[in-house]
Amino acid sequence: MKLRAAEINLMFLISTLMIIGSWKAWLPFGMLETLAVVTGGICVYLVVRQHPINFPMGILSSGLFLVLFTQQRLFGDAGLQIFFIVLGFQGWYWWLHGGENRSELKVSRASVRLILGTLVFVAAATPALIIVLRAVRGSAPFLDSLTTALSLAGQYLLNNKKIENWVVWIIADVIYVYLYISRDLKLTAILYAVFLAMCVAGLVEWRKSLHRQEPESRLEQVPHPGAPNA
Repeated sequence: MKLRAAEINLMFLISTLMIIGSWKAWLPFGMLETLAVVTGGICVYLVVRQHPINFPMGILSSGLFLVLFTQQRLFGDAGLQIFFIVLGFQGWYWWLHGGENRSELKVSRASVRLILGTLVFVAAATPALIIVLRAVRGSAPFLDSLTTALSLAGQYLLNNKKIENWVVWIIADVIYVYLYISRDLKLTAILYAVFLAMCVAGLVEWRKSLHRQEPESRLEQVPHPGAPNA
C-alpha cells in the first residue's frame, strides 16, 4: 500500500525528535537503544500498512537490537535478531514475488496444518532454547526462550502474509513488555507496548484487506461469457 505524505512526515518528525533528544541527553535513553526503537517502530507501522519497505527497515533495526541485547546478556533475543535479518531478506522477496505468477503476495489465512505446525514448533523450541541459554548464563532463560520461539513463528507467518501472525505477535509482545521492564530497558519496553497496540491495529487492518480480497477472488473464479468449459 502507498503511504500518504502525512504519514511519512509524521514518522520523520517523531524519529528526528527522538534521535535529537537522545543525542542531547534530553531523554534518559542511550543512542543505540533509541536508533533501534525508532527503526523498529517504523518497521512495524509499515507492516501494518502492508508496505514491503518494512523489511529493509526491520533488517536495520535487528542489527541494532543484536548489539543492544548482547550487551544486556539477553542472548536468546540477540540470536533471534540474526534469524530476523535472514528472514527479512526472504520476506522482502516473498512479499514482492510470492503471489500467483510471481506477483505481489496477498493476505491469506493459515491452514490448520500450518497452525498445528507452528504450535508444535513453539512447544519444541522453547525447552531446547532454555537448555542453551542456561548454559551461556542468560539472564531470563524461560521468558527469553519462549519469546524467541514465538517471534520466529510469528515472523514465518508474517513472511507468508498469514493473518494469524498478528495473534502470535500479540502474545509475544505482552511477554516482551514485562521482560524488558525487568531488565531496565524502559524505552524498549515502551516500544513493545506500542508494538502491541500496532499488532491489534494490524490484525484489524489485515482483516479488512482479507474481506476486500474475498469478493475479488470469487469474481475471478466466475467464467467469462463465451469462455470454453474446462
